[in-house]
Amino acid sequence: MTKRNPTTDRRRMAAILLLVSAVFFAASPLFVGGFNGFAPDQFPVPQVDVPVQPAGYAFSIWGLIYLWLIAGAGFDLFARSDAADWAAMRWPLFGSLVIGAAWIPAAQSSVPVATVMIWLMWALAVWALLRAGRHDRWWQRVPVALYAGWLTAASCVALGLVLGGYGLMGPTIAAALCIVLALVLAGAVQRARPDEPLYAVAVIWALIGIIMANIAGGALPIAMLAGLGAALLAALAARGVVAGGGKA
Repeated sequence: MTKRNPTTDRRRMAAILLLVSAVFFAASPLFVGGFNGFAPDQFPVPQVDVPVQPAGYAFSIWGLIYLWLIAGAGFDLFARSDAADWAAMRWPLFGSLVIGAAWIPAAQSSVPVATVMIWLMWALAVWALLRAGRHDRWWQRVPVALYAGWLTAASCVALGLVLGGYGLMGPTIAAALCIVLALVLAGAVQRARPDEPLYAVAVIWALIGIIMANIAGGALPIAMLAGLGAALLAALAARGVVAGGGKA
C-alpha cells in the first residue's frame, strides 16, 4: 500500500481551491449584473467624469485577466500541484480572489467597504507575485502580474474617488495624488520583480486609459502626469528586461 504524503495532499488541495476561487472570481459579474463603475450618487459629492477615472474601454482588460487566472490555476492543478514554487504563491492569490468574488456586491452597496476590499486584494495579489517562482512564466507569473498590476491602478482610482467623493479634496488634486501613489507602488513592485514586465504593462494600460479620458475636455495636467508616469514605468520595466539578459 502506498503511503500518502501529507505535504503533497495539502498542496493539491490548495491547488484545487485556487482553481475554484479563480472560476468563482471570473463568474461573479454574471451573478450580480456586472459592474460599470461606482454610481455618481453613491458619494456625498457626486463623482461625474472625474479625472482619476480611466476611459471605459480600459476595463476590458478584466476579460483577459479572468481567463488567464483560470488557465494558470488549471495548469497548476493538473501539471504542478506538487511544485514548491507554485505552493508559495497559492494562498495569497487564493485570498485575493476570494475577496474579489465578493467585491462587486460590496461596491454596489458601500464605496468605502469596496475600497478597503480592493486594497486587500491588491496587497495579497502583490504578495503572490513576489512569491511566484521563476519557472512556468506564462502560466504562473504573467496572469498574477497582470492582475496585480491592474489592481495597483484600480485601488488608487478607488481611493481617488473616495477622496473627491467625500469632499476631502478636489477631484484634480485627488487624481494627481493617487496617480503619484500608483506610480510609487508600481515602481516598488517592478523593482522587486524586474523579471516580469507585464506587471508594469497592466499599470501602463490603466494610465493610458486615464490619458484618453482627460485628453479631450478633461484635466490636461492629469493626462500629462499619467503620460509621464507611463513613460517612466515603461523605462523601468525595460531596464529590468535588459538587466536580465533579455529574458522576460
